[in-house]
Amino acid sequence: MVIGIDASRIAREEKTGTENYSINIIKALTSIDKKNRYVLYFNKLPRFFDISQTNVSTKILTLPRFWTQFRLAYECLVSPPDILFVPAHTIPVIRRPSLKTVVTVHDLGEEFLAAYHQFPQKIYLNWSTRYVAAHASHIISISKFTKEDLKTTLKVPSKRISVVYEGIDKELFYQRDKDLIARTRAKYGLAGKYFLYVGTIQPRKNLVRLIEGFAQANLSDTDLVLVGTKGWFYEDIYKAPEKFSVSNHVRFLGYVDNEDLPILYSGALGLTFPSLYEGFGLPILEAFACNCPVLTSNIGSMAEVADFAALLVDPLDVKDISFGLRTLAGDSKLREKMVEEGQKRAQDFSWEKAARETLRVFEKVYQQK
Repeated sequence: MVIGIDASRIAREEKTGTENYSINIIKALTSIDKKNRYVLYFNKLPRFFDISQTNVSTKILTLPRFWTQFRLAYECLVSPPDILFVPAHTIPVIRRPSLKTVVTVHDLGEEFLAAYHQFPQKIYLNWSTRYVAAHASHIISISKFTKEDLKTTLKVPSKRISVVYEGIDKELFYQRDKDLIARTRAKYGLAGKYFLYVGTIQPRKNLVRLIEGFAQANLSDTDLVLVGTKGWFYEDIYKAPEKFSVSNHVRFLGYVDNEDLPILYSGALGLTFPSLYEGFGLPILEAFACNCPVLTSNIGSMAEVADFAALLVDPLDVKDISFGLRTLAGDSKLREKMVEEGQKRAQDFSWEKAARETLRVFEKVYQQK
């Protein structure tokens, strides 16, 4: 079986959710599978990515715009794989009828939080997800929550959806020692205790309520540190610390290299992740792996992923967020218990497990008429 993979997201310099998913699932698949042949399609040569297996080849398909619908589409027409795997949301419209496609749908945020997505991107996201829902041979959903969204909102039959959870890069995310934590804190100017947020700076992450809840918690010896690049409609988020009179205690670090991220998790009082909507919520698992307690939303995939290992709050209730922050900051025994439960929960997820389940999807689709 020849499996072609859209690996274009790996070439991006700053990697967030779908980029990290792509690189980890591709590495895991090619690590466990020596039998099938893989062709990785890139839109440009990636840095720091090397796979030297004999059953893996790469193709650089250059085109500055509309890469999927023109350049990748053309390649699959003239030299089609048995299966085209796209790790994020979209497939070529023009393709051979015989080409089997497997697509990972991460969430339906553009459906449920349309006001928080920019034009014209939200139009393309909405269209591409609906097109995949109607035409992909099979869909991989990264949570049961997203699978239910696909079934109820886009009417995808259950038999065309497989739930495959994301994993944790355990070679990267683990608890670091005190000296390394101290050096990294000094690097970013973090002198005292801090709560951490990791993710894109955008409204669906519920950061204005988080900052307001942090202000109401009145933790004079604690900072709130937000890590992530600017997304859509971020202006009100950056104004929120001044609005709620906590400018001296809220820090925006921007994008942080993967090497520093586990250290920041390891040194935090806890991860604060009260998002309004997620397809999965990978920072929850990353925090668990780094012995960092987690406060997250009691809805959707966040509650599904965290299970009983996190402190769950109502993301729409600022007082509940505030109470959760005060509780987590003031109860060291609770934090110790949450660290223990988080470590146990993290054992349920790995990229090797995700790759084996993904490979079973490929085999199932390949055998279908």
